[in-house]
Amino acid sequence: MIDGIQNIFKIPELKKRILYTFGLLAVYRVGAFIPTPGIDSQALARYFENVQGTILGFFNMFSGGALEQMAVFALGIMPYISASIILELLTVVVPYLEKLKKEGEPGRKKINQYTRYGTVVLSMIQGLGIAIGLEHMEIGGASIVPTPGWAFRLMTMLTLTAGTTFIMWLGEQITERGIGNGISLIIFSGIVARMPSAIGHTWTQLRLGEMSPFLFLGLLVLMVAVVAAIVFMEAGHRRIPIQYAKRVVGRRMYGGQSTHLPLKINTSGVIPPIFASSIMVFPATIAQFIGGQHPGGILETVVQQLSPGTILYSVLSVLMIIFFAYFYTAIIFNPADVADNMRKYGGFVPGIRPGKKTAEYIDRTLSRLTLVGALYLSFIVILPTYLVQFFHVPFFFGGTGLLIVVGVAMDTMQQVESHLVMRHYESFIKKGRIKGRR
Repeated sequence: MIDGIQNIFKIPELKKRILYTFGLLAVYRVGAFIPTPGIDSQALARYFENVQGTILGFFNMFSGGALEQMAVFALGIMPYISASIILELLTVVVPYLEKLKKEGEPGRKKINQYTRYGTVVLSMIQGLGIAIGLEHMEIGGASIVPTPGWAFRLMTMLTLTAGTTFIMWLGEQITERGIGNGISLIIFSGIVARMPSAIGHTWTQLRLGEMSPFLFLGLLVLMVAVVAAIVFMEAGHRRIPIQYAKRVVGRRMYGGQSTHLPLKINTSGVIPPIFASSIMVFPATIAQFIGGQHPGGILETVVQQLSPGTILYSVLSVLMIIFFAYFYTAIIFNPADVADNMRKYGGFVPGIRPGKKTAEYIDRTLSRLTLVGALYLSFIVILPTYLVQFFHVPFFFGGTGLLIVVGVAMDTMQQVESHLVMRHYESFIKKGRIKGRR
């Protein structure tokens, strides 16, 4: 590992890419602390202390804490992610988008352009909604927006939209000129930025005797085990053997080799936890905005039953993660298309007839893998709730954030390793290779 890190700085191009990536990430973190004009920051900070566990707290995690400070990057990269998911879903029902998706690189660039337009539109809508919501927020009798009106709404909408557009540009620049996926690294940096404060808080509790040393050591072992499990599951594949028949084209013979079709255990990635978490915290968000948390209110009862740690919350979260895992996998992976492409090039699964039977076999195998992946995602998402409830852990470990952090780290290390191996330098791991998640 140490030799691999030293070799990074022996390759000028790789060194330049890494420094460029760190520079743009530093720019992103600076923007997360530049406040939007016209807002009482102290009143806003007191308000966000009361919205933990709502969708605002969830979005605040992805923005790296910029939302609770209502910085120019308060919307974060979530509008871009939403636009990407919407375009991905529309490719199934809109023939034009489906055609673009099959055109290769030119079609992908066109879809990316539509994604950018969608990001701007969503950012403007969300920015206007946040501005109107801020005008109606009060904490302790103090208004968060001292001078409400359309001037404040338009300024906030334009500021937040410009911030999200700039983040989107940063992500694309990192992807093109840096190392790793820029959008993923921006989310990664926002989540990791909270780690120093969590470590400091834990050390303070350990030093003051508020946390047992045995509990601390147990948590360290658990953290290593969970991270190792995520790495194992994210890199895990089910390899379906494929044999290509020999065929003669002109005077040359093609085919005859054996290969495999890798099916990921977790094909859907972090999309199911994001969707499930957003839906589960929605009732608490509605209650926070409309003031429905009065004693004996129906909405308050619903919020209490759906609060993290309850049996109903856990069961519904697992069911929704399983549903979205199957739903998103069905959208991004079509076994019939894979089977048809195999048949066109003379490929077949040994013991399985080409065509419909092959598609059914792939679909059956993928369905079983998806169930395993969904259960694994459910465990990681529910883990922090019970750590806090039963072991009084002073920090949030697990959940969607941990899945993103480990997954992005794996993808980035794989790209760095590919640069090292391509130039005949020693990689991070001497035995084996870092397997990508895609």
